[in-house]
Amino acid sequence: MSSKKDIQLGIFIVAAGIVILLGKLGVFGFLGRALWPLVILIPGIVLHMLFFSRRASASVLVPAGILTVYGLLFGLCNIWGWGLMSSLWPVLLLGLAVGLYEYSIYEPRRTGGLSAIAVTLGLLSLALCIFSLMGTGAIYLIGIVLIAVGIWLITGRGRARGRNRWYRS
Repeated sequence: MSSKKDIQLGIFIVAAGIVILLGKLGVFGFLGRALWPLVILIPGIVLHMLFFSRRASASVLVPAGILTVYGLLFGLCNIWGWGLMSSLWPVLLLGLAVGLYEYSIYEPRRTGGLSAIAVTLGLLSLALCIFSLMGTGAIYLIGIVLIAVGIWLITGRGRARGRNRWYRS
């Protein structure tokens, strides 16, 4: 009979051999290519869980928000192709906005300036994402909106009530 240490060493050697064979067959390469966004997403979720279970301060919400949004974005691009990144790059700003906004909500000493910055970054990210997704069509939309506002102002729709109140002749 072999000793307990020999059995443990044998199990370790067999496991190492299995890992080497699976690596040569490409199993780990496939898993690495398919699941690497989880390396970013899972720490973001764990940081959220640490905060909401009261084991960490609100300061962990900034990297938690960033990592969670980035992990979701990279997972989406990993599944449907990295060509999406040419249109979804503003989501990188959204990750920062989400992290800052969560921190500004849950920090006991809230500062209004931080939430305003987070909301501004989020709106900027959303606007850039819309324009990016629309491509050159965004220029047409802006032109149409400007024409409509100009016509509305020319026809006096915005001044009808004010004119009657001030000019009663």
